[in-house]
Amino acid sequence: MAIQGPIPISFALLFPHGCYLVGEISKARDFDAKGDAQAKDKTTGLPIWQVPVMDADPTLKAAQKTVTVKLLAAEEPTAPPPLPGLPFTPVEFDGIEVRPYVHQATGRLAYSITARAMRAPRPAPPGKAASTGKEATAA
Repeated sequence: MAIQGPIPISFALLFPHGCYLVGEISKARDFDAKGDAQAKDKTTGLPIWQVPVMDADPTLKAAQKTVTVKLLAAEEPTAPPPLPGLPFTPVEFDGIEVRPYVHQATGRLAYSITARAMRAPRPAPPGKAASTGKEATAA
């Protein structure tokens, strides 16, 4: 099989409706180490941070909306500033990779999402819809 290891994916493909920060950035815990050690990425050696986000896809069930994105960064990432009038901060991620695995408790296929950077969403180019990336149509 040609695919071995994590699968690179674009933000637009993973979160076509966007996503919103719904919690604090925290250290990912290394469950194999004693104490409260922070997990490190096995490939890069970078510390792993985690952030809960809500997928804005309106077709998802409530239990599927919140996912944790793991960030690989030497320093603790900072969230973009909140936007006035919104209850949650919109975010985008760069350098996303997805790692499929079998969830031990359910026996079902699950995905671990890792990214290299978190930032504020970029403005949509003229003629493009901001949330879906589809071209706008004239009335």
